[in-house]
Amino acid sequence: MIMITPEPGNRPAPASREAARRPPSFRSPGGAPGTLTAVPHADQSQTTQKGAPVTYPGPPRPAEVSATPLADLAAQLGVTTPEAAPAASGDIAVTGITHDSRAVRPGDLYAALPGARVHGADFAAQAASLGAVAALTDPAGAQRVTDAGLAALVVDNPRAQMGELAATIYGHPGRDLLQIGITGTSGKTTTAYLVEGGLRTVRNTGLIGTVEMRIGDERIKSERTTPEATDLQALFAVMRERGVDAVAMEVSSHALVLGRVDACVFDVAVFNNLSPEHMEFHSGMEDYFQAKAQLFTRERSKQGVVNFDDEYGRRLVAECAERDYPVVTFSAEGHPDADWRAEDVEVGALGSTLTVVGPKGERIAAEAPIAGPFNVANTLAAIVTLAVAGIDPQTAADGVAAVSGVPGRLERVDAGQPYLAVVDYAHKTDAVESVLRALRKVTENKLHIVLGCGGDRDKTKRMPMGAAAARYADTAILTSDNPRSEDPLAILATMLMGAADVPSHERGEVQVFEDRAAAIAAAVARAEPGDTVLVAGKGHEQGQDIAGVVRPFDDRLVLRAAIEATVDNQKTQG
Repeated sequence: MIMITPEPGNRPAPASREAARRPPSFRSPGGAPGTLTAVPHADQSQTTQKGAPVTYPGPPRPAEVSATPLADLAAQLGVTTPEAAPAASGDIAVTGITHDSRAVRPGDLYAALPGARVHGADFAAQAASLGAVAALTDPAGAQRVTDAGLAALVVDNPRAQMGELAATIYGHPGRDLLQIGITGTSGKTTTAYLVEGGLRTVRNTGLIGTVEMRIGDERIKSERTTPEATDLQALFAVMRERGVDAVAMEVSSHALVLGRVDACVFDVAVFNNLSPEHMEFHSGMEDYFQAKAQLFTRERSKQGVVNFDDEYGRRLVAECAERDYPVVTFSAEGHPDADWRAEDVEVGALGSTLTVVGPKGERIAAEAPIAGPFNVANTLAAIVTLAVAGIDPQTAADGVAAVSGVPGRLERVDAGQPYLAVVDYAHKTDAVESVLRALRKVTENKLHIVLGCGGDRDKTKRMPMGAAAARYADTAILTSDNPRSEDPLAILATMLMGAADVPSHERGEVQVFEDRAAAIAAAVARAEPGDTVLVAGKGHEQGQDIAGVVRPFDDRLVLRAAIEATVDNQKTQG
């Protein structure tokens, strides 16, 4: 353990005894080798084949799919004849599509995509053995596909065609859904949950995002924020099949750049904010902004809802006006130039209350069901989005207020301890600062944070995150997040440099533990009545990636276990 001790008197004075009486609270096995360009799915879906149940990896697919002639798909691509097609290629019918060779089902079109390390065509034989009838690939993969006995649809950029093909194969299911897409750096998940909560008051809903996918009441673990196009169109088809008629989903910048939402035309697109993130993927903030801005075009959405308080949001509004794309704006700060704004905001320990003022002078009583000023903005975004989608604003506000919480977002862990303990997904500088400021308002005494930075991701945020933890918390315990292939100590050394840059009179005590469980236990051991313990960075995640091996690890469970051990020990000593 490494420790930096602050100078005396460098932290804010404890809150009043009256504040102390207010209860601080925040609402609370490996498969066979396959296509390495796709992340394996932890979930499985079950269907029937010849009357017997069959389990497949990956998210569910519709039970009934009308067969699409391969020739029709070739014509859609402008490919006249599948390369090296079997003699009966004219009779080939396609009933599904996947980019993952392990998830192939009989009748599938296998999308053999080029990858960073290997080519999907290397797994064409596996796909053929599982029942694939053809493959979509590029010229580099064509020979390997035909050698596996599959008809090949060859195009220069198969990823760019995958979404439209998937939509065709599944009968364009998105056209039968009210689609709401949320993008931005922070708040996508919370806003999606709030939007879905409002939609539930009048529609049968689905949800797609970082934490989970929902089809009605069925919940499926997510492997990425926005699924690949093949899985996304299948999910839409399942939703339609099961009576879902509206979906709220997160749309990541990766999804926009990599074509995961191709063939989607959102009824409403939402922009929350933009701050540095994913700089390992984007060349800079301009590239990041341009990726997000793609969503606000008529090719991808019908109307936008944009945060007027955000600098990039205002820029987006101006650019949309230049291309005659319709936008509605909102301002949690009450800016008079916004179409919708928040007034009479009261931030509390459990959540916040506000009045939503509309463009026609409407005044809607609303509640943010999750604490923190930033969740006032998320709540306002959700209510405005629902109003734009045609839902009565007060009905929307009531539905949003009824949302019980969002997994891993200021999620409270209560095991009988006399202090507040929460888990949050904050994993970038702005988010860390925001959540610490919000918690400071409901913390009587000291605020302790456990925080790490992920490996093989944006390295530029490590020093600023270390600095934010040291500056805004009384104790900053730096630890491992998901180090992946990187040396955990190297990541921590960079975070520590950021913490050390904070002037000593502004800096809390800093500790370093490579082991995350030990770091959480250390924070719990320091906590006293009236304190707050925040475990940040992983939120809802249930695993920790160290050297390519994902081990079971849930911050909520580890934090609870540490608290229970401390409480039990105190009872024994007492």
